[in-house]
Amino acid sequence: MKIASFNINNINKRRANLVAWLERATPDVVCLQELKAEQGAFPVGALRALGYEAVWEGERSWNGVAILARGRAPVLTRTSLPGDSEDRQARYIEAAVNGVLVASVYVPNGNPQPGPKFVYKLAWFERLLAHAGELMRARVPVVLAGDFNVVPTVEDIYVTRSLDGNALIQPESRRAFAGLLAQGWVDALRKVQPEGRIWTFWDYKRGRWEADKGMRLDFLLASPELAGRVVGGGVDRWVRGEENASDHAPVWVDC
Repeated sequence: MKIASFNINNINKRRANLVAWLERATPDVVCLQELKAEQGAFPVGALRALGYEAVWEGERSWNGVAILARGRAPVLTRTSLPGDSEDRQARYIEAAVNGVLVASVYVPNGNPQPGPKFVYKLAWFERLLAHAGELMRARVPVVLAGDFNVVPTVEDIYVTRSLDGNALIQPESRRAFAGLLAQGWVDALRKVQPEGRIWTFWDYKRGRWEADKGMRLDFLLASPELAGRVVGGGVDRWVRGEENASDHAPVWVDC
């Protein structure tokens, strides 16, 4: 099963990009983030025409997450992260697909920091850690796939001091991500490629795509029950180079 994650950065604005990638890459399961579309504006018909069924949680103008499955309907299990009934931001959705529990995750960016957005990011991460721990204890095949809005190590970003104050690289953000790995989640793409850069995001600003000044924000974290099945993976960098592209590229693993 080929499982992919893609921060599409506005699904309707980049529908043609998404369709072109799906037709070429043919993933079996896709986690999408940053739909930037309210619930009724999700292009379910266009995706169904390609053979994909979907579950999604939309939000007007911001956020939004979805899970697509080729040739089958995902069985929805959760549309929000537990722990805060007042949080209405569409950042987490979970479904069962072909014996695997799949979560599409969009961690808050947290900028500017310090400030309330960074406080929210860390609180959201704490809720994710709590729920992820419960999933780990279930001892079933699970993947947490998405944009974690963290650069875990200095090897995961181009050499720069210009982002020293950015929420993506703060020690608190990195500790939160490390907490997931400490629970036993496996960075599936690093299992496939233990060494070398794995960029998944290139900012639109200052020619960073053209200069290959990227960073890694997108991950597929597999439970041990799934990680043992991973046999390949990669980043579809070509998608970032297309006209009207998202600032992220899809990441995927075969398992």
